[in-house]
Amino acid sequence: MTADQLTEFFHDVLISMHENIRDLQGKKVYADPQEQDYLSGRLFSYHEVLQIMKFSAREAGLDEKELGL
Repeated sequence: MTADQLTEFFHDVLISMHENIRDLQGKKVYADPQEQDYLSGRLFSYHEVLQIMKFSAREAGLDEKELGL
């Protein structure tokens, strides 16, 4: 795998994650209380994964903004 392929893969994953976050936030607006709890848990998980990625990027000396984080 080339560096360009890896970068493209990483950006695709991040785009999908951000789309899923926006989708869940939209669904949460109209959800009943029980479903809101479920959606909140999923949103928390997505945000936690993004934070781990940001932390790892910083630790590796990578530019978060360049990575799309």
